[in-house]
Amino acid sequence: MDVCRIVAQHRDAYRISTPAGERNGVLAGRLRHETSRHSDLPAVGDFVGIRLSEGDGPAVIDAVLPRRTVLMRRAAGERPDDQIIAANIDIVFVVLGLDHDFNVRRVERYLAAIWEGGATPVVLLNKSDLCDDVGTKLEELRGVAIGVDAHVLSALNAEGLEAIAAYLKDGVTVSFVGSSGVGKSTLLNRLLGRDAQATKDVREHDSRGRHTTTHRQLFVLPGGASVIDTPGMREFQLTDEAGLESVFADVEALAARCRFADCAHGDEPGCAVREQIDPHRLASYHKLLRELRYEESRVDPAAAAERKRRDREGAKAVRQAKAIKGRP
Repeated sequence: MDVCRIVAQHRDAYRISTPAGERNGVLAGRLRHETSRHSDLPAVGDFVGIRLSEGDGPAVIDAVLPRRTVLMRRAAGERPDDQIIAANIDIVFVVLGLDHDFNVRRVERYLAAIWEGGATPVVLLNKSDLCDDVGTKLEELRGVAIGVDAHVLSALNAEGLEAIAAYLKDGVTVSFVGSSGVGKSTLLNRLLGRDAQATKDVREHDSRGRHTTTHRQLFVLPGGASVIDTPGMREFQLTDEAGLESVFADVEALAARCRFADCAHGDEPGCAVREQIDPHRLASYHKLLRELRYEESRVDPAAAAERKRRDREGAKAVRQAKAIKGRP
């Protein structure tokens, strides 16, 4: 059995890099039928065990090797499952446009997913040629992307690309995520030195673009680094609280100073978080936490019931504290 890497995926069709060159890939019947979760099937960036067919026939994928890191989101639908966007990535570039696309709340969501999966996030603020207040937006970003590298660039004018080159070392795998129209394909073409991905103009009034990247694909740069390009994604449903704790480390640190150990940072008296965290950032934290707990209730009803019980006890303690405080 040879170990090779998935370099492209379009639904259930795969492209694999093999010692004999790139081949189409198909799932072995056993792998397809014995896999209970879609997230256990191969994704771009996965290393897989294959059997090569005679001639130019497709390679048969027998196994998916353990992943070092993943970028994933909760898949839509009634059945809870995770959708693997890319696997075995070292760095994920979160690309924002310095135009109507600029949205720090979306950045928080992306960062949570990246930290959760084990990769390192880096934020790229693209389209600096269209922005007159880059410094203000960079400062706003740093207020939510705590401890995360951020760089300003213009892919269209090839400005600021030298900052990215420091991450693109031989053997490193990086990925781009961001909304359609932020310039991911333009940036990839600049790094490759050729037009590998089609690009399209965005609408002027809201900077939204149509999907120019329609499937996930891995490209090898001249210096030896690998880049995984993904279709534009505005929605990114989270799957675990671990990444959320990393993104909102300031909230977690202040929570230790709240009056109640199980403070929900709502209307409890003596809440250090509510007193010091920007209300918009705190609202984002609560929103993402609610989403995660809803997903938890779908996946593990027993754990959700236990959490509700603890929440009720915490709410009772808050009401008692307020009653005592209101006595003469």
